[in-house]
Amino acid sequence: MSRDGLIGKVAISMTTLIPNRFLFDFEFPLVYRSKLPRLTGKLQDWTDAYLLPTLSQLDGQTDFGKVWACWHEEGLAVACCVEGKKRAPVCDPKRYWAGDNLRVCTDMRDGRANRRATKYCQQFYFLPAGGGAKNKPVAGTAMIKRAKDQAPSISNDRIEIASSICKTGYSIEAIIPAACLSSFDPSQHNRIGLYYMLEDRELGQQHVTIGDDLNWHIDPSTWPTAVMDKP
Repeated sequence: MSRDGLIGKVAISMTTLIPNRFLFDFEFPLVYRSKLPRLTGKLQDWTDAYLLPTLSQLDGQTDFGKVWACWHEEGLAVACCVEGKKRAPVCDPKRYWAGDNLRVCTDMRDGRANRRATKYCQQFYFLPAGGGAKNKPVAGTAMIKRAKDQAPSISNDRIEIASSICKTGYSIEAIIPAACLSSFDPSQHNRIGLYYMLEDRELGQQHVTIGDDLNWHIDPSTWPTAVMDKP
C-alpha cells in the first residue's frame, strides 16, 4: 500500500526527491526456526530461507551485503555478510555508528502510526570487531532519540554475538534473547516492526527502506512490518 494514497506515477516523478521505498508500507514474513542457530560467525546455520527482502532496486541501488533474520520463542536471531572490502573493518563501540556495523530496530507492537518510538521500540547494534585487546565482536543497545518512552535498559553482555573476518569482508551472527526484547509476545503480537541498516566505511549504506535523511533512527513509522508465523 502506498503512503497517503500516492500512486505509481507519483513515485516515479518524485524519485529524485523522495526515495520510492518511502512511499510504500512493506510487510514480509519473519521465518520461524524450531531451534535458534549456533553462533560461530561462519553462517553455517543460515540458508536463503531466512534472507530479509532486498528492496534497494526500487531506488536503483545495488546491495553489497546480505542480511538474515529468524525467530523462536527464545528470541530473535540476525546475521549479515559483507563482501567486496579491501580493508579490515574499523569499529569503535563508543561510536558504533561511525564504523562498520549492522543496526537493527524492533517494535514489538508494530506501531506504524507512531512517528516517535514507544517503550516497545529498541535499537541494537552489532560490530564485527572492536571489543577489547582481542578485537572481539561487539553487540549493544542504544537509546532511540525523541522517543515518547524508552524501553527498559538491558545489559549488553546478554546479547550473544560471533563474527568472522577475512581479506574481502566479514560476517556477523547474533541472538537477542526474548527477555531482552521489550514485551516480546509472539502468540499475542506476531506483527512487529523490523528495520535494518548495514553500514560499511568503504561500501556505504544498505537499508531495508529509507536512510539517514528521512530519520529511520527516530521514526518507527518508516520500519517495515515483519510477521512472525509458525509453519
